[in-house]
Amino acid sequence: MLRKILDSKYFQIPYKILKTIIIIVMFLYLAFIIVQRISGNQSILGYRIFTVATGSMIPKYNINDVLAIKQINTDELKVGDDVTYLGNRYDVNGKIVTHRIIDIKTENGKKIYITKGINNTVEDPAIEASQIYGKVIGKIPIVTQINHTIKNQYGFFFLIFLPIVIIIFLEIADTVTEIKRGKKDVEENGETEEVI
Repeated sequence: MLRKILDSKYFQIPYKILKTIIIIVMFLYLAFIIVQRISGNQSILGYRIFTVATGSMIPKYNINDVLAIKQINTDELKVGDDVTYLGNRYDVNGKIVTHRIIDIKTENGKKIYITKGINNTVEDPAIEASQIYGKVIGKIPIVTQINHTIKNQYGFFFLIFLPIVIIIFLEIADTVTEIKRGKKDVEENGETEEVI
């Protein structure tokens, strides 16, 4: 009975589609994680990838959005650009921050950038060009959606964990029925294995 269900084209087509989708999703997400870990978030071909950790840029960027950051000449930056930088003072010391430039000043011959989160009431400590990783060019849509799904416990359970468990169960069931079929064929044909 199980063999008939597993061999049915009404089962095989959706099963293969589901299996392919899960493999692609997992591959994309693992590739994203591997690139981030191996590179240590260093620039690769002038780009970096960061995940939003706080709500300071809502509604433009939500928590768990994955952003692409492009290295650019900081002289090209202007008020209104969203930049990612490494903080070196006060609350942002040692933290990677993505905020909007609200003012650009020149002090002692150096450009100083004033940034603030869209959703924040207080501006960040002033930063210099050397702290800026790059300008945000946008979200990476597919990876962002996968990240949101995986980081939501219901999404992870129903869209990742449960399908993987079902696929594993079906692969085991398929293997067991193949072994049983092989043994049955051997018994019916009267073949015996020769032990050497």
